[in-house]
Amino acid sequence: MNDMAKNLILWLVIAAVLLTVFNNFSVDSSPQAMNYSQFVQQVQNQQVRSVTIDGYRISGERTDGSQFQTIRPAAEDPKLIDDLLSNNVTVVGKEPEQQSLWTRLLIASFPILLILAIFMFFMRQMQGGGAGKGGPMSFGKSKAKLLSQDQIKTTFADVAGCDEAKEEVEELVDFLRDPTKFQRLGGTIPRGVLMVGPPGTGKTLLAKSIAGEAKVPFFSISGSDFVEMFVGVGASRVRDMFEQAKKQAPCIIFIDEIDAVGRSRGVGMGGGNDEREQTLNQLLVEMDGFEANEGIIVIAATNRPDVLDPALLRPGRFDRQVVVPLPDIRGREHILNVHLRKVPLADDVKPSLIARGTPGFSGADLANLVNEAALFAARRNKRLVGMDELELAKDKIMMGAERRSMVMTEKEKLNTAYHESGHAIIGLVMPEHDPVYKVTIIPRGRALGVTMFLPEQDRYSLSRQQIISQICSLFGGRLAEEMTLGPNGVTTGASNDIKRATELAHNMVAKWGLSEEMGPIMYDEDESHQFLGAPGQGGGKLKSGETISKLDKEVRKVIDGCYEQARQILEENRDKLDAMAEALMKYETIDATQLKDIMEGRDPRPPEGWDDPSGGAPTGGDPRAEAAESPQDEPEQVDGDEEDDDEPRRRPSDPLGGPAGS
Repeated sequence: MNDMAKNLILWLVIAAVLLTVFNNFSVDSSPQAMNYSQFVQQVQNQQVRSVTIDGYRISGERTDGSQFQTIRPAAEDPKLIDDLLSNNVTVVGKEPEQQSLWTRLLIASFPILLILAIFMFFMRQMQGGGAGKGGPMSFGKSKAKLLSQDQIKTTFADVAGCDEAKEEVEELVDFLRDPTKFQRLGGTIPRGVLMVGPPGTGKTLLAKSIAGEAKVPFFSISGSDFVEMFVGVGASRVRDMFEQAKKQAPCIIFIDEIDAVGRSRGVGMGGGNDEREQTLNQLLVEMDGFEANEGIIVIAATNRPDVLDPALLRPGRFDRQVVVPLPDIRGREHILNVHLRKVPLADDVKPSLIARGTPGFSGADLANLVNEAALFAARRNKRLVGMDELELAKDKIMMGAERRSMVMTEKEKLNTAYHESGHAIIGLVMPEHDPVYKVTIIPRGRALGVTMFLPEQDRYSLSRQQIISQICSLFGGRLAEEMTLGPNGVTTGASNDIKRATELAHNMVAKWGLSEEMGPIMYDEDESHQFLGAPGQGGGKLKSGETISKLDKEVRKVIDGCYEQARQILEENRDKLDAMAEALMKYETIDATQLKDIMEGRDPRPPEGWDDPSGGAPTGGDPRAEAAESPQDEPEQVDGDEEDDDEPRRRPSDPLGGPAGS
């Protein structure tokens, strides 16, 4: 509602209140009242000196000087004047009051003005109250949130781990600050910048830092805010958003998750979407149509650039694509330094060690790691966050939360210890395999045990030897069970290991061209775009029966070779397998230092701060024989298949799970 209508309603309310107060609380100072019969009688008795006649009201003065008033009846009394004159009463007439033209006009128009004010009020409420409240008539208005220069505190100093992306967008800041620097050379700033990268890498944070550095207004909206059930609403919102941006130019429009509205038009198995396509068409016109949008820079973010419409990506709209990748080890260290500034730290914290142990972590993952460490420190009533808490937080994120309340029999724990020992020994022996970081038989997440491998540096590709080593280590758990329990004692715990090993072997043969028999030919169609409907996509590539048979034989050949190689390694290191299982039964978790002791034939040193409840060293001997003498020989029924069905998200350093959770 505009200011004039608000002021009008306010004054009308004030006037009504004042009239009510005046009528209710005014002091009655009128003369003595009497009825008309008494008045006539006093006139006839010559007790009245003068009267003033005002319509129906008669007031006057008696001969004794007192004042009076009366109301004459509606019926005419023609003898009244004669009686007054005959009794020597002075008669005074009063002219009727006439309302001014403006007063009569105001009184006549008051009901109409009141109805109009109420109508405008309800219409404004239906349109969302002018403040984006989402009224039923506001669906055509833009839902973009405007942040002024003073509201944006984020700068480039708050963004780390993406130096190349920051360099790409720094010239946007220079243009917004001093556009003449580019214009005098005939250069124009990109109208649109598309930020591409995995979730959590800081695309939104980088866009806000651009606005914070340039000190310009910042419009923020999600791609899903454009699309509604009514055709044309999204296009209307696009027009309204750019109209608002023109009034604030120079400014930045940030569209998060633009793939919600910018998908390719008229494709897909489900057909097109009229509302989404109309919205995309309007966005294309606004970004590069007949009308120029000077001083408006559109920044969009997505983690699915492959589904965007080609017309959206052409020069003149999104001229530049800025890749915001997962940070490398140096970038992770810088990100950790940014987040660690917000918490009190102990002297033993080394961000470089944490960065090395978190390959594949995004900026959001690292922020979560610092937060989890602070929570661990709070639970322990500490005033500083130390390296121990950061290590616990890292293990929780990478391997899952510990489930110490889960009840396991000694036989199940021993089987899990052998399973994880098999993974660890093959990982330690095979060439070009990632070093083993930690082995535990404490249930974490969906796994009963975990073997964690930690690469020494970030890895962006795999060699054939590295893949073979991974497949061998995946089969280590099953082979350890087979060697200790016999062929009939193998459990379902290796189901996920078998699945991952089969996928690696199949990709070696059918996708990566690492098979001499099949050659460097891709036999599997890329399924990442199966819903786009583009030519050559959406269905498997036709292969002859002979080719499929060769593929299956070659995959089986790779699997059998790795299986036998892993079996040979475990048979040659059977003493170390028993020693590692024994150490796991005693300590539950062993690290790289203890693993090195075992592989070199020494007894593993106890963990720091560990108190041996038995008061002695490891007893030695075959731990499986000791478990057989335990009264808990009969294992509880554990539904291993249920634990195996869902495969958790894994990073390059993801662990290998134990029984019922591999």
